[in-house]
Amino acid sequence: MRGARTSNRQRITVIAVIALILAATAAILHGLGRVFFCTCGRVRLWAGGVNTADNSQQLSDWYSFSHIIHGMIFFGLLWLAARNVPLLWRLAIAVVIECGWEILENSPIIIDRYRAATIAIGYTGDSILNSLSDVAMMALGFLIAARLPWRWTLGLALAMELMTLALIRDNLTLNVLMLAWPIDTVRDWQAGL
Repeated sequence: MRGARTSNRQRITVIAVIALILAATAAILHGLGRVFFCTCGRVRLWAGGVNTADNSQQLSDWYSFSHIIHGMIFFGLLWLAARNVPLLWRLAIAVVIECGWEILENSPIIIDRYRAATIAIGYTGDSILNSLSDVAMMALGFLIAARLPWRWTLGLALAMELMTLALIRDNLTLNVLMLAWPIDTVRDWQAGL
């Protein structure tokens, strides 16, 4: 099955499975009390302010780059663990993982952890629009990694990490670090103290 092409029927099946996963995720997030759209009353393509009411509420923001990197990481891990599985099914697996993270990220335990351990003091969780967009960003990263040589993918991921580090003093690496093992010095630096 290695290297086998995906038939049109298989593509349609995978797309249907992904659509069901996204619908279930939206329903679960709604059940957790997440709002569909920003309560500000508008939908924007980009929210550039990190400490604003639009952050994590609109289609994209600075943290969208982290989700693109998630996709690159998931592609690499699934290539190592399941390279004989057709690419679209590996994408579906990555979507399940990312949707699971979006649900966990918007649970009270993680929202409270963000508030306590990171600079996201006023964080209230993502809108459903933002969560589904984060999954789309992950899929974009996954598909980029599927097309580019691994060195280019790694370079692109590092460039995004360095860019967000320089521009907003945060990135995927610091986000994981501060959630798992908060360091006061890092939190102070991120806050500009």
